Formats: sequence, C-alpha cells, structure tokens
Amino acid sequence: MNLRRDVPILLAATAAIIGASLDGDGRWLHWVAKPLTTLLIAAIVWQTLKNNAPEPRSAGRRPATSHPITARTYSRAILLGMGFSCIGDIALMLPFDAFVPGLIAFLLAHICYIVAFRAGFTAGKGLVLAGALLALFAGINLAGLWPLLPGDLRIPVVVYVVVLALMATLALARAWSPNSTDTAAGTNWAAFGAVLFVISDCTLAWDRFGGGLPLASLCILATYYAAQYCIARSASD
Repeated sequence: MNLRRDVPILLAATAAIIGASLDGDGRWLHWVAKPLTTLLIAAIVWQTLKNNAPEPRSAGRRPATSHPITARTYSRAILLGMGFSCIGDIALMLPFDAFVPGLIAFLLAHICYIVAFRAGFTAGKGLVLAGALLALFAGINLAGLWPLLPGDLRIPVVVYVVVLALMATLALARAWSPNSTDTAAGTNWAAFGAVLFVISDCTLAWDRFGGGLPLASLCILATYYAAQYCIARSASD
C-alpha cells in the first residue's frame, strides 16, 4: 500500500460518501469530493504513463522498447475511461436531472475499458464462463427492472447493461485465461474492478428505479470508487 497515494483517495472517497447524506449547504462536500476522488484515482494511471514513457530518441539510437506499446495503450484507454467517468460523476450530481448524459458518459468509459481489456484476453473456457455468468446476471436484473423503467429509458438502459456486461466479461476472461503478456496482478485487479463496477451500477439502478434502497449512497459510492481504484491498479501492476 502506498500511503502517499492511497490515503488522499480514501479521505476524498469518505468525504464524498458523507457529503451524499448531507442536505442544504453541507452538500458542497459531495459536489467537490465526488469528482476529486475519481481524479485522484486517475492520477495513478497518469503516473504510470509518466514513469513508463519511452526515452527520447537520440541520434544513432533506436527508441527504447523496455515498456511494451500495448501496455501504454492499455493505460491510455483506462485513463480516458476515467476521464469520461469524471464527467459522469458531475452529470449525476447536477441540481437537475442529467441521468441520460451521465449514462452516456459512463457508457463511453466502459467502451474505453473494453478497448483496454480486449487487447489482452484469450478466447477459451474463461471467456465462455465469464460471458455466461454476466449474461445470466444481466438478464435477471433487466427482467426485474423492466416494468419499473420509464419507456424512454428502456433502450438506453439495455444498451448500457450490454456494454457493462461485455466490459466485465472481458476483464474476467483476461484473469481466468491470461496470455503471456499479462501479469497476474494486473488481470486480477481489473477483474475485481469490473465486478465491483457491476455491483455499483446494479445497486444504483435498483435504487433509482426500484423505489430506493437503504444505505444506497454508501453501497454505490464505496463499490464505485473501489472499482475505479482496482482498474487503475491494473494499469500500474
């Protein structure tokens, strides 16, 4: 554990969760801390990119290749996904209903994560098992939510669920069937993060459309920040 890196993230996440339960003037704590936490987590990936940047090309020398291009592409995709996530964070806490823009922002974030995870998975039993599990889980939740969804949100929600399930499927497939270019730590971090993201989004959906859940903000934000942290660590380990 890196205290200088992780303690500020933990404090910001705690402030965001506490702020979500406050009303009136105290709500500013949530407005500030929610996107700040995501940015602090994204800084892990940014630092990884800086540390692994190729050396400048000098006369008569070939560019350094100690860090694979695929690893830098992975980190860039993850960083871009966290940028879209930060936009989604802001959209979902605006004083007016910006659920659809927030949904689109997180949809784009998951597409970025799919691009990252797609480059490092091996088709096989791991992919089949992960796909079957995520399809079953997504199908059960969609079936339960379907009567509760407003008509104009049904298609956007279905598209989002499919993309989310695909993201998690690829992350689990990489962990269960790693190839020679993957590290066990990196694939495991990504898999944990993907599963936590599914839990967070599922809780958010049931809270929003199912009439509210007890301690919803705590569960949604805690699993969300843990998910983003794990995905960020997958780029650094």
